[in-house]
Amino acid sequence: MTRIAVVGGGVAGFGVALSVGDDAEVTVFERTERVGGRAATHERDDCVYDVGANYVKSDDERVSRVIRDLDDGLVETEGPVWTFDADGEISEGRDEETPKWTFRDGIGTLGKRLCEASDATVRTDTRISGLRRDEAWYVEDADGGEYGPWDALVLTPPAPITASLLDLAEWEGDVRRELREHVGHVPYRPILTVALHYSFEIERPYYALVNADKDHEVGWLSRESCKPGHVPDGESLLVVQMAPDWSASRYEDDDFDIATDVADRTADLLSKHPLAAPDWYDVIRWRDALPNGGADKNVLRQGAASDLFFAGDWVAGEGRVHRALASGLETGDDLRD
Repeated sequence: MTRIAVVGGGVAGFGVALSVGDDAEVTVFERTERVGGRAATHERDDCVYDVGANYVKSDDERVSRVIRDLDDGLVETEGPVWTFDADGEISEGRDEETPKWTFRDGIGTLGKRLCEASDATVRTDTRISGLRRDEAWYVEDADGGEYGPWDALVLTPPAPITASLLDLAEWEGDVRRELREHVGHVPYRPILTVALHYSFEIERPYYALVNADKDHEVGWLSRESCKPGHVPDGESLLVVQMAPDWSASRYEDDDFDIATDVADRTADLLSKHPLAAPDWYDVIRWRDALPNGGADKNVLRQGAASDLFFAGDWVAGEGRVHRALASGLETGDDLRD
């Protein structure tokens, strides 16, 4: 049976495994203890809150079908997404007919469910640091362990990490150099996300606010109480994603300073002074959070002649979890073909 190695245990990696199905033996290598990538959830004081992807939705019927099949604990986020501008002026958004899915236990459940559905072999806490191409592919972890041979290799980490792996790969030829240069030029931006908890309810006619003109320090703000099972009655928890430039300038700052500034800006945006003093906070750093653009798929396809494939939001060209999943499914189709 064909043996496939997938580097990266995010939704794209499991999309590959799902699409390939029983046609191959798939092993997924994930550098952290958990799968799912930016589909991540934290828990504290009976609160469940999504700190990366806020939800998953799609107008792609195939992606929607995959998500609906993971129906154990699947819930819909209640309320629309409104917008605000650089001056903090809030406006109604457009009505959304597409469901915004998460799980009662948080969006982090998505990676677990996809992992279970894919039936792939998963090696967590395994950071792949080296690649070697002989007659087949071999991968090496940070401790010097080597795995292989593999008939095909799929790289799904963020573009900067993928470029580093290609740069160090033991694989001679112009294709490696061209792929490394091209992938290395896909721009990524960091994001600081801050969760703010309050012992009182925050009533608003919307689930979330998004900065439409990209000219405010706050990029996105959401109310976790709009997700069934996430926040106890009588409490509120806001998840605030800061703009990329602000995040980059404050990335190394102390958590307290970041949270204090974010709480002040949140209070100003929502015109509610008590929001400047949350009961507790949680600061999450995403260094390679979102791509500013995508790779040229025609360039990436050059790797197929050497059984090398790519998947992820940077391949799709949009930093959305459903785009990453769609990219994985499409790459799995290419492998199967």
